[in-house]
Amino acid sequence: MKAPNNDRPLIRPLPVMDRARQVTDALAEYVDSARLQAGDRLPAERELMSALMVGRSTIREAIRHFQALGVIETRKGSGTYLLKPVSKATIHMPLSLDTGHLRDALLQTLEVRRGIECEACMVAARKRTARDLLQIEEKLDEMERVHIEKGSSGPEDLAFHLAIYDATHNPLFRQLLEQMRETFWQFWEHPFERQDFARRSFPFHRTLFNAIEARNPEAAREEALKILDVVEEDIKEMSK
Repeated sequence: MKAPNNDRPLIRPLPVMDRARQVTDALAEYVDSARLQAGDRLPAERELMSALMVGRSTIREAIRHFQALGVIETRKGSGTYLLKPVSKATIHMPLSLDTGHLRDALLQTLEVRRGIECEACMVAARKRTARDLLQIEEKLDEMERVHIEKGSSGPEDLAFHLAIYDATHNPLFRQLLEQMRETFWQFWEHPFERQDFARRSFPFHRTLFNAIEARNPEAAREEALKILDVVEEDIKEMSK
């Protein structure tokens, strides 16, 4: 009997694609297949919700993604209009790392994430509106609910950070995250097959929110760093 080859690389499960990403892809495919041009109107929210069988918040997140890319605009009382044609090949422009070692990929990505995340939290603390604060807290509450119930909260954690990016009112922050989404997603899909990865950072998400609520940019930066320091420690510890 032939002995198993233990040197073969593991075939890892595919990451779960979040609903907003699926809606974004579906809308891009629709724009492409319908040959919509600049100035054309997109289907209304209710129509999209019915056709794609998703909630209003998911549709709006996908719309915000397109707005961040500068390809659509929403006109109050009129609808959502295309500013430039898009396709699935053009809405996602991922940046990736050419490395086969998860530890190295995570640490290199973290270096970039630390710079973007800390700056975004500081800007959000200065520029956030009351509406932004409600959005961030809503995502935080959901993250905490899922975390307490399941012990981890990948998509919900990501949604919390996206809400902070939106509160900067600088579309480049979200565009940068979207470009690095595939690489950044590694942090939320339980690297090293550990459900407890970065779990110690959980309390700092609430204190980060408190700093943004208090309009304290330096405190927001410090709380963001606490989260990312835990992430770095776990990468190094769990990859031994």
